[in-house]
Amino acid sequence: MPELVWLLPLKNLDDDARAIKLGEIAELNVTEEQQRFVGDPLRMVLIGLEEDSRHPYAIDWNGAAVGVLTLQSGAATLAGWADDESVWLLRGFLIDRYRQGRGLGTAAAAAAVRAAAHLTATLGGAQAGVVLSVNNANPAGRAAYRNAGFTDHGQYLGGDAGPQRMLYRSF
Repeated sequence: MPELVWLLPLKNLDDDARAIKLGEIAELNVTEEQQRFVGDPLRMVLIGLEEDSRHPYAIDWNGAAVGVLTLQSGAATLAGWADDESVWLLRGFLIDRYRQGRGLGTAAAAAAVRAAAHLTATLGGAQAGVVLSVNNANPAGRAAYRNAGFTDHGQYLGGDAGPQRMLYRSF
């Protein structure tokens, strides 16, 4: 597993550093199959920068962005969770297609849980963990989350990309 995977909170970067990371994010590649699950990485991050409830991160490895993810408060029911207040929603998580298979997804998923705990402490929230939904047709994603300590909490049928599994990990 990679030793150093950093989550860079894009909202906390100065304008120059953010512009550099956004340029790197614009160059990320996803397969056509993955695109239907995660969409365009740059668009996703730009939306996250505009909304108070979303906290977009660049996943950095060896000094460059290799992926993105967003932690969102007040939105867990979008993944099938029972309420919106008790957990963070991990969404829009992707690793560049040319860097997959190196353990970066597992390392970043574990780092996302630590980042969510930090956000809860900093913002004074009541969240106790992180929830996400992963498509049944994404076995590599399910394995990465499982290896990062997420547990299966049942099937979720509310997504527009087909049946999904709801996964959870507490802080």
